Amino acid sequence: MRNLPAYLRVLFFLTLAYCLAEFLVESSYETVLFDPYVLMFLFLLFLVLVAFESVLGVLKRIADQMATEESIALTEKLKKESIENNPLRKLIRYLFPPRTEEAKLIIEDHNYDGIRELNNPLPPWWLYLFYGTIIFGGGYMVRYHVLGSDNQYQEYQMEESIAQASIAAYKETAKDFVDASNVEVLTDAATLAEGKSVFEIRCAVCHRNDGGGGIGPNLTDAYWISGGDIASVFASISNGGRPGKGMVAWKSTLRPSEIQAVSSYIFSLKGTEPPDPKAPEGDLEL
Repeated sequence: MRNLPAYLRVLFFLTLAYCLAEFLVESSYETVLFDPYVLMFLFLLFLVLVAFESVLGVLKRIADQMATEESIALTEKLKKESIENNPLRKLIRYLFPPRTEEAKLIIEDHNYDGIRELNNPLPPWWLYLFYGTIIFGGGYMVRYHVLGSDNQYQEYQMEESIAQASIAAYKETAKDFVDASNVEVLTDAATLAEGKSVFEIRCAVCHRNDGGGGIGPNLTDAYWISGGDIASVFASISNGGRPGKGMVAWKSTLRPSEIQAVSSYIFSLKGTEPPDPKAPEGDLEL
């Protein structure tokens, strides 16, 4: 293995073997690449491929040493003919023809201020691309302006309506889905216990354990900065408080059910009388 094609062949077959194993082998690992049996198989395959390429290389060197000048010349001739007759090479030559000396000498008869114009033909790839745009434009016109198919704006509206319908259906069927539009105050002991636990971990640092207020406002009185109904409290916890002054948005940390639980617990604090409460802030809401 002393040439690049040999290394590329080994890499190709190893990659192919891995892809087949990923699709065909059932493994408890996230990817079969972590499976020790698959790794062992790939390692053995690697050794076999390296040995095979090494043997081929040795045989090729022996054949080169035994070859005569006539056979070498014949081989080079056949190789050259194979390259010349390659369909892909012919296509590339047709689409990108080399500029000949004759084409360079073709000049229009007229000139402007000594500027002479060459009459080189356009390359086929440019012409076919131009013809393709004409065909595409004709098909586009027929589809959207004659047959009346939906344009991009109409397709967007249709997909948006489908997405909104899917969201609405999910809201109706999801048991744990809660947002500001359907949140309710829960009073059962389990929910209040969960809300108290979340409050003491996340909220007490600013509002105190008893809700009397510290950095944040007092949560036991009837004054509210961003609204005192359950939907407003839920939205404030989810999206955060006032920009630059309020608390952070907890929707990326807490689940909707946890935000509902802590909101319900905050409502249970109303009317309590903690020691040394913070002065009222916001508007009075009875």
